[in-house]
Amino acid sequence: MRKIERIMVAVDLSDYSLPSVQYAKQLAQALGAEIILVNVYNQRDISAIRTATDAYYDPGFFDKVVEENKTFRRNHLDNLAEQAGAQDLVKRKLVRIGVPHQELLAAIKEEKADMLVMGTKGRSNLADTIVGSVARKMVHSSPIPLVTLPPESVG
Repeated sequence: MRKIERIMVAVDLSDYSLPSVQYAKQLAQALGAEIILVNVYNQRDISAIRTATDAYYDPGFFDKVVEENKTFRRNHLDNLAEQAGAQDLVKRKLVRIGVPHQELLAAIKEEKADMLVMGTKGRSNLADTIVGSVARKMVHSSPIPLVTLPPESVG
């Protein structure tokens, strides 16, 4: 069994994000590991923004909206690390753009993560009532151990 040195936490900015970071903190402390927070800005959302802005605003407006949203996400990751008391353990914070499960798989490979922690529910509570669609895809395709936290862990 290989040593767990890097724990990646999938953070979608929902209410389930903080418990995931808190759980990863406990694991990281027990295992002597570091934490990598990753948020994926869904390409579907970016495409919708482009469609909405292209018809009404100058071309630079779209880029400005996307950049502001990425900054918001980076700040949110900073806040989560602070709220969880995990600032010393969080070594990297990533905001990626694309299809969430594909970007998580790519980040696992690029960052050489040894474990992934994520909630089973996220921003789209109504889409998948038992397990969120991204979590479901990750359960089936993650090349590393995956710790999933049920919705009951929030609160």
